[in-house]
Order: sequence, then structure tokens, then C-alpha cells
Amino acid sequence: MIEKKSLDFEKVVLIGIVNQGQDEEKSKEYLDELAFLTYTAGGEVVKRFTQKIDVPNPKTFIGTGKMEEVLEYVENNDIGTVIFDDELSPAQQKNIERVLKCKILDRTGLILDIFAQRAQTSYARTQVELAQYEYLLPRLTGLWTHLERQRGGIGMRGPGETEIETDRRIVRDKIALLKKKLTTIDKQMAVQRSNRGKLVRVALVGYTNVGKSTLMNVISKSNVFAENKLFATLDTTVRKVVIKNIPFLLSDTVGFIRKLPTQLVESFKSTLDEVREADLLLHVVDISHPNFEHHIESVHQILHEIKSDDKPTLMIFNKIDAYEHETIDEDDLVTEKTTSHFTLEEWKRTWMSKLGDNCIFISALNKENLEEFKERIFEAVKAIHTTRFPYNDFLYQEFEE
Repeated sequence: MIEKKSLDFEKVVLIGIVNQGQDEEKSKEYLDELAFLTYTAGGEVVKRFTQKIDVPNPKTFIGTGKMEEVLEYVENNDIGTVIFDDELSPAQQKNIERVLKCKILDRTGLILDIFAQRAQTSYARTQVELAQYEYLLPRLTGLWTHLERQRGGIGMRGPGETEIETDRRIVRDKIALLKKKLTTIDKQMAVQRSNRGKLVRVALVGYTNVGKSTLMNVISKSNVFAENKLFATLDTTVRKVVIKNIPFLLSDTVGFIRKLPTQLVESFKSTLDEVREADLLLHVVDISHPNFEHHIESVHQILHEIKSDDKPTLMIFNKIDAYEHETIDEDDLVTEKTTSHFTLEEWKRTWMSKLGDNCIFISALNKENLEEFKERIFEAVKAIHTTRFPYNDFLYQEFEE
């Protein structure tokens, strides 16, 4: 059973690695995101450790020297939780707990914990619970002995807290039961989608915390929960929207993230069905984030995985009000100009220029350029609608005249 409660911030240490596939800059970027995830879950990051290592230690992930350094810091600073940026094997997690004698989480466990906090409806809670059980199944032995020492806090919301005696057989039965329950709900949701008629379906997609829910509220005049934290929205919200004389269905979906746990992708497959069945995607991007191009790549990768990367897509660059860029003094002949120095106008002349009308810059929060945004959606939805209902085309001509 997923438990939701307010928690005081607990002191957390983060650990990342630098290797051939992840240089120092990329490692820092990932740890920045992990820190935001930790804050979202209710933790306060007080220290970060990184190690250059080509192949993670099969026993403790990081080397013995670095582990001793972490242990000294944990013992001297009353650290409650250590979080690794990469997924740990059950054996690694057990061995690290034995050395550090505190709570050990990896990125997957942390994301699952945030989902447990954010799940509001019975459907979302069922999806998260299934993902938790599948993640915990190979980790049962270490989990129970660990929970006997300490309960509560980040990573401890879920089946483990109330069922310490649970064995693998019971957990497997629970997984089967949850899958059966989700299958039943999925069928009901499929019927609901089919009952929506032939209205054009538009889905908001994008990295987590890019402003999809804020944009949803502005367009549909609804009150979808929006917050400056990761994964503020888990449940798909669908609203009927009318721009000029064209009605369509707009859905707000769960945000994507790099290294998204496979358990969650599987558990939330029906939520992602809203994306699969959409006629048009609005790919929302936080242009103010220094790594927004990497976020775009991550979203494209997940869309490819769910076979939705070939759909008509509008790129919506949001948060232009928060965009900042570095400046170079005119007398500075040494500093090399990079993308961090680009103004918005300079960005528009890069690869973005190839997007043409499918590229829009807005601020959902300050409602900047929303009329242009609505006009572009109107044209895109109208093109789909007239293909589906060609005999209604005279209505648009009459309206526009």
C-alpha cells in the first residue's frame, strides 16, 4: 500500500560516475537532475561524490577508496540516505548498505518513490504499486533486514513498510493481481477513448517540469495541478477545447525523464496510449533549461520506443520569460562563443529554422505569444479535421470570411 505523508527534509548524499559514455559535464548535469529529484522526494542534498571509473565495481559500484571516503562523510555528518545516479544491482545495493549502514537508493528507486507520492487516483496508485513490486522483487532479502533498522523517509513509501514478512511467492501473486486489475481498467479506458467520437486528439508531451500542465490550464481554462517540481502530473487529464469553431480533445500526459525506469514505462503503458492514439503532438520544451536539447533527445527516444515518433508534431518552446544567456564583452577576444551565449533570436536561426511554422516560442505562465500559439494549433487541427470530414470544409471558409 502506498503511503503519502509530509516529511521533514532528510540529509542526502549523491554519487555519480564519469566514464566513456558520460563525461564530467554530463555527469554534473545528471547529478543536478538527481538533486532536483531528491528535493521533489523530500530530501536535502548536502554533498556530491563523483568517481572516474570505466567499469562499475560489481560488488559496490564505486571503488573501495571512494567508498571509504563516502563512509567517513556519512558517519561524520549524520547522513540518512545515499543515492546513486545509476541503477544498482540487488547485490550491489545489499553490499553498499552493509558498508555505509544507511538507506541506499538508486535513481530508479527514487523516481518510483516520487511517483508513489504523486499518485492521486486509484489507477495511478495501482500503476505505481505494480512498478514498485516489480522493482522490489529481486531486492526482498536486503530490503527486509534494512527495514528492521529504519523506516520512513525517501524510498520507503510502498509495499515494504507494512509487509516486512512478505516473501517472493506472495509478491509474485500480488504482481499478477495488480496486472489483472490494470488490464481491466485499461479495457475500460479503451472504451472511454473509443466513446469520445471522432474528435481530433492532441497530446501534450515533453520532459518533466517543462510547463505542460500550466499550458493545459491556459488553453482549456481548466484547473490541472501544476507545480515547479518533477512529475507534478501522473494521471492523464483530457479536456475538450474549442479554438475558433473547431473542437478537439487535449490530453496532458506524464512527463518523461532520462533513465526512466522500465518498470514505470510498462506500468504506465495505458497512460502512454493517449500519446499513441493522438493525431497531433505538442512537444513542450523548457527553453530556459541549459540542457533543453538533451531533453528533446530523451523525449524523441521515448516516443520512438512507443512508436509515436512519426506523428505530426509542433515544437512549443516554453518559458521564454525565464530564458537567460551568457554575454561576451566586445573587447573579449579570447572567449569562444557557444550556445550558452545565444539569444532567442540566434536560436531561431539554428536547426530550429528548419521547423518552420512547427516551431513556436511562448510563455504559458505570462501568456506571451499565446494567440500565435492558438492560431498554429487551429491550423494544424483544421488540416487533420478537414481530411477526416472534407464535407465540413465550407464551414471554415464561411467562418474565416
